[in-house]
Amino acid sequence: MATRTVCQILQRRFASSAAAARPPAAEVRSQRSALFSREQARQRSLYPRIEKIEVSMQGPGLDGTLLIMNKGMSTPLSCAKHLTEHHVTNSALALVDGEPWSLHQPLTHSCSLTLLTFKDSDPTLVNQAYWRSCAALLGQVLETAFKDDFTVELLSTPEVPVISGAFCCDVVLDPQLDSWTPSEETLRSLTRGAQQLLHQDLAWEPLEVAPSVALEVFSHSRFKQEEVEQKAAQNPKGKVMLHRCGDHVLLSAGPLVARTGLCSQYEVTALHSLGEGHWGLHRRAQGLSLPLQLQAHHTVWRKLRQRAEKLVEVPRPEEATPPAPPVSTPLSDQPVTTSA
Repeated sequence: MATRTVCQILQRRFASSAAAARPPAAEVRSQRSALFSREQARQRSLYPRIEKIEVSMQGPGLDGTLLIMNKGMSTPLSCAKHLTEHHVTNSALALVDGEPWSLHQPLTHSCSLTLLTFKDSDPTLVNQAYWRSCAALLGQVLETAFKDDFTVELLSTPEVPVISGAFCCDVVLDPQLDSWTPSEETLRSLTRGAQQLLHQDLAWEPLEVAPSVALEVFSHSRFKQEEVEQKAAQNPKGKVMLHRCGDHVLLSAGPLVARTGLCSQYEVTALHSLGEGHWGLHRRAQGLSLPLQLQAHHTVWRKLRQRAEKLVEVPRPEEATPPAPPVSTPLSDQPVTTSA
């Protein structure tokens, strides 16, 4: 026990000194977004001449509809715009030759395309993407909600089913916040931050990249660099999927829904302490949300919220060595803020 305590102290001291050179959080986000844009432009340049592909639409009232689209440029959303406003506003995800596909991901070959909504007879894939998207949104809020004095290291986002009652995002906060207990006002402040992103109706832009690109994007996060290597090893093509929402770039275990505006009722319900881990004090942020097309009465919502407050148990993935979280600073009375 004494040896473990000494190791943790040494790890914290090393982390504080190693993080001294890390740029401010806003600058890190800007750099990641710029690298995302650079790689996005490079991939688009791979299609210098417009080539046509055939997209065979599937779904109620669409079977037999054939669209002629542009290879490497047109997306499932582009196809939806050739149909009706209903398809544009209600589609959340797509199936391309049976594979889940973001609405903003370019089509690279002739294919069959099905647009998915929350009201389909089998909404399983849409629900999974929605839960994953809500967790991504929660991570974005956590990364930007704390004052610059306090650092935030986003860990991997647990893939939990909708029936778990809450979506999750694991995080390590500045060591100076280890003794801090979030209040109800803190949770309300985080919720307001999420709602601002919902009102902006931001797109989740997908981008499949080589590991070397992702490692450059996350050069300031040792944890994310290890996660990149893990996801690349698990991917048959050896690549990883990034998404961007505003200036926030994240790793994703699968496709996300089209835009933040598809989320309606959204609330951050808990921030649990998971205890000391390799990366510091691990916490699990949790939340609850319903899409725009599915609303709940306030009494039902209250019961769902009570369930979403309870800790969602997720097996902790194996981790190697601790990262170098940024320099800690003295704790303030109210570390959480939201931008106007």
